[in-house]
Amino acid sequence: MRATLMHGPGDVRVENVPDSRIKNSTDALVRITASCICGSDLHPYHSMDPAGGPARMGHEFIGVVEEVGADVVTVKKGDLVVSPFAVSDNVCGICRENLQTSCVHHEANFWDGIADEGGQAEAIRVPLADGTLVKLPVAEDSALIPSLLTLSDVFGTGYHAAVAGGVAPGTSVTVIGDGAVGLLGVLSAKRLGAEQIILMGRHQVRTDLGREYGATDVVSARGEEGIAQVRDLTGGMGTHVVLEAVGYMSAYEQALGVVRRGGTISRVGVPQYEDAPIGMGSLFRHNIRLAGGPAPVRAYIEVLMPDILDGTIQPGKVFDATTDLDGIPAGYQDMDERKSLKVLITP
Repeated sequence: MRATLMHGPGDVRVENVPDSRIKNSTDALVRITASCICGSDLHPYHSMDPAGGPARMGHEFIGVVEEVGADVVTVKKGDLVVSPFAVSDNVCGICRENLQTSCVHHEANFWDGIADEGGQAEAIRVPLADGTLVKLPVAEDSALIPSLLTLSDVFGTGYHAAVAGGVAPGTSVTVIGDGAVGLLGVLSAKRLGAEQIILMGRHQVRTDLGREYGATDVVSARGEEGIAQVRDLTGGMGTHVVLEAVGYMSAYEQALGVVRRGGTISRVGVPQYEDAPIGMGSLFRHNIRLAGGPAPVRAYIEVLMPDILDGTIQPGKVFDATTDLDGIPAGYQDMDERKSLKVLITP
């Protein structure tokens, strides 16, 4: 079968690999019908050490179950399913607390830690299929597929940022980053009742979508100028919640600059730093809370799916380009060069 491998910085190839097969009684084999490139895939695209060998790519997908292990009971051959970006049994004590990304029964929790499997491929073996996969009540050619695919990561991640940050009716929110997660953080904040939503982003096509999703204001400036503009929009106070959807230190510093005293910074951008200030001169002095983390999107799929199915929301609008497997290397390049927001992959 064919699959996507990253060999080093900027070096993405679609190659023939051994077919994925059932290995354990709790596995399912899924033929992938829709997947995508994630903004987080661009981190290794910039910095992967080639000495580590090629890595299978892709952690967001929808597909049709082709085969199941003897112990799988919740899905069967022919079911259309969506998979979160993390594998979990969904029944352990940690999963029951809605922290499926920290499931105690699967050490290689994220797809990029599961050897020889990835979502940007023709097929995939899914461990712990009963806990991981969710059946979709549509056909594989449904017009809702792009929006349903966002449940595998970016919509659930944006929603987790808002939930972890405590977004509630009447709150003010700043969203840092106009990528797919940031835009769906805007949509999530609106869904949770935020009164003011300030989107910090510089790309008008994206920020226009952010306004459609519920942003009340857009700030394109960065650094001290951007912080000053957010402060001005909030009467000098800053916002109750900041959703940091980028992952770089500059974004964290921006979040620190715009958060209200007593507010919360919720980080879901994969942090590319280890030394964020949290001491007396930053978070501690003004009772600012730090929240977020890898989104347990499995916990949110059934919560968010009904609004997609009835057309209330359209998170799939973050996909602005579509390609097949052959076009994946160019898709990476286009996302890296900001020519595409998020690339949908279909057979």
